[in-house]
Formats: sequence, C-alpha cells, structure tokens
Amino acid sequence: MKLVLAIALGGAIGAVGRYYVSVAMTLVMGHGFPWGTLVVNVAGSFLMGVLIETMALVWSPSMEMRALLTVGVLGAFTTFSTFSLDVATLYERGTPVILAVYVAASVALSILALFAGLRLMRLVLA
Repeated sequence: MKLVLAIALGGAIGAVGRYYVSVAMTLVMGHGFPWGTLVVNVAGSFLMGVLIETMALVWSPSMEMRALLTVGVLGAFTTFSTFSLDVATLYERGTPVILAVYVAASVALSILALFAGLRLMRLVLA
C-alpha cells in the first residue's frame, strides 16, 4: 500500500508540474506550436536519465522513493521519459533492430490509435 501511495503522490506532483510548465510555455511562446509538450518531454527524459544514473551509481533509495520519482512524478509529468528510458535500455543491450521496431511501432501505433479513437467516437456520437 505504501508503494501505491508513493506513486499516487508522485503522480499528483508530476501532473501539476506538467500543467504549470504547459501554461508557462503557452504564455511565453504562444499557441502556434506545442512548446509545453516539447519542454516536458525533453525535461522529463533528461531528469529520468539523471535519476536512473544517480540511483545506479551513488544513491540507493527505497522502492517507494524510486517509484514516487520515476513512475509517479516523471510518469505523470511525461510518459515520454519512460519511453526514452526503454529506448536507452534497448540501445545499451545492443539490440538495434528491436530498438528500431519499438520506436517505429510506438510512434506509429500511438498516432493511429488516437485517430482510431477519434473516428470511433465520431461514428458513435454522430
């Protein structure tokens, strides 16, 4: 139960952080480009790298703290950070074909799934 609460707390922090970064970027840069999404994805990926390496080399936090920071905070701030970690893991394992399939499938299938959801609801609700 402590693990679930840690993830929930981290998720709340990450989601609020994402909201404020997106609002700030829109105020600064305007609505013409999704700057907020870009910033949280890049920042979240960078922070995931910092956290994972720090936890691997010099800091051994509890399972709850790891989950709070990675799954909770960064997971809610941006799921792209987890995707980036998966890509790095596949790269470091020396599996370039699997890495390429994963990247292509993740991007293509996610976009197709979004359009499928849009289409489904347009058919159902029309």
